[in-house]
Amino acid sequence: MREIDVKEIIPIVKKLCIDASIYIGDDVVEKLKEFQEKEESPIAKEIISIIFENQRLSVEKQMPLCQDTGVAVFFIELGQDVHLIGGDFYEAINEGVRQGYKDGYLRKSMVDDPIIDRKNTKDNTPALIYLDIVPGDKIKITLAAKGGGSENMSEVKMMKAADGIEGVIDFVVDRVKRSGGNPCPPIIVGVGLGGNFEQSALLAKKSLLRSLNEKNPDPKWAKVEDEILERVNNLGIGPQGLGGRTTAIAVQILAKPCHIASMPVAVNIECHVHRHKSAVI
Repeated sequence: MREIDVKEIIPIVKKLCIDASIYIGDDVVEKLKEFQEKEESPIAKEIISIIFENQRLSVEKQMPLCQDTGVAVFFIELGQDVHLIGGDFYEAINEGVRQGYKDGYLRKSMVDDPIIDRKNTKDNTPALIYLDIVPGDKIKITLAAKGGGSENMSEVKMMKAADGIEGVIDFVVDRVKRSGGNPCPPIIVGVGLGGNFEQSALLAKKSLLRSLNEKNPDPKWAKVEDEILERVNNLGIGPQGLGGRTTAIAVQILAKPCHIASMPVAVNIECHVHRHKSAVI
């Protein structure tokens, strides 16, 4: 049994919050370059060049690439041979968020009541924390900082099995079409299939954690991802909604078993900033 003091988690979470808003993943940069080379629209090519320049300035000036630094969503893989000591694990995560968003000059976007009394919590807490128990004696912490522009374009639909794969594809493509330029394309499209109502949404968000350079390990879903990506990029929405064939740079599917009477499908759209950072303790 390995003991880990929860106080060790605080500076790690703080750094994840700051780094995710400034440093864009290599997989995102590579995909943007790949699609820029194939892009036929001069305006779309120019917008992608501006995205690259924004990325350079973000690192140079140590400023967030986007003003919406998002809800702090954490996916935690907690080794079953870890014994947490020294306090409340969840509070340690939230303290790291407080420090990261304060010291990193990141926008605080959380309100304490969703409808009636929408007062800003002023430190971007509470974080959203999803915990999985896994074999081993380590903790893997993954931050997915999710902005409102892309999150608001997400949707869950309880489809019928008779709708089939074509029905699923049509729904995903239509969701992107209705989103237009709102989620700041080029986007990454996360798709969750199966489980039930709430798990399909979580699967869609989790699907976005896969590197953009990795194909789906299941060939049948890899084929569906390619088909959806082609149809999405034929919509003509393009970067920032100003036309072109680079509406999305990836489609990522995560599927689980479901009830015989159900076929839950969820779409979680991610903007081109794609803020994901991980650390292992």
